[in-house]
Amino acid sequence: MAPLGIWEAQLRVLTFRFTSSDIERLNHRHLTYGLIVVWIAGLGRYWDHPHPYPIQALGLGSPLVMTGLCVFLYLILRPLRPKHWLFFRLITFVSLTALPALLYAIPVERFLPLGAAQSVNAWFLFVIAAWRVALLARYLSVHSGLARGERWLALLLPLALIMVALTLLNLEQAVFRIMAGIREAERMPGDKAYGVLFGLSLISFLTSPVLILLYGFSIWRRRQRGERAA
Repeated sequence: MAPLGIWEAQLRVLTFRFTSSDIERLNHRHLTYGLIVVWIAGLGRYWDHPHPYPIQALGLGSPLVMTGLCVFLYLILRPLRPKHWLFFRLITFVSLTALPALLYAIPVERFLPLGAAQSVNAWFLFVIAAWRVALLARYLSVHSGLARGERWLALLLPLALIMVALTLLNLEQAVFRIMAGIREAERMPGDKAYGVLFGLSLISFLTSPVLILLYGFSIWRRRQRGERAA
């Protein structure tokens, strides 16, 4: 199969029009392009920060975080035995979902009041996060071969575990402040968004045990099917 053009692949991904065949046609050029976009988004997130860490100022935090999340996603879903489950395809696809994150580089603080700017940044965060989660759901739908219930499990369990881990490490609000441009001393403009974040953390804690049990049951059922087929 001939590879997709980079811009064609980018447009297909962001508009939810990609197919399983499109995913199989991704190659190292797409990954290189995606990593460059992730790196630029990382630069843009901190370019106007007064005191960034060196890794943040160099834009390296975003590629490292994305790679870590892809490794986590690949490993945790592998026992479900998805079809076509290759790490290269997964990380290439995830990198192609990064373009909307360039919105974080818009210096809304320069032309909006502080409270309004923080609200806009928070909305950027939620819209981009929801968009990228929906794209992952589409990826699992067209390219994993999992049943509908297994796809929902494959989507929700990693998200819930990430939220639980961030909450236990007391990092979820720090991550949100960085992404939305809200400092602790200026928290009031972001109180509503913090309330949503707290709600997501609570839901993750409550649902994680159920999702883990369903995950174990799905793995057991897949193995039983494999033994019968053998």
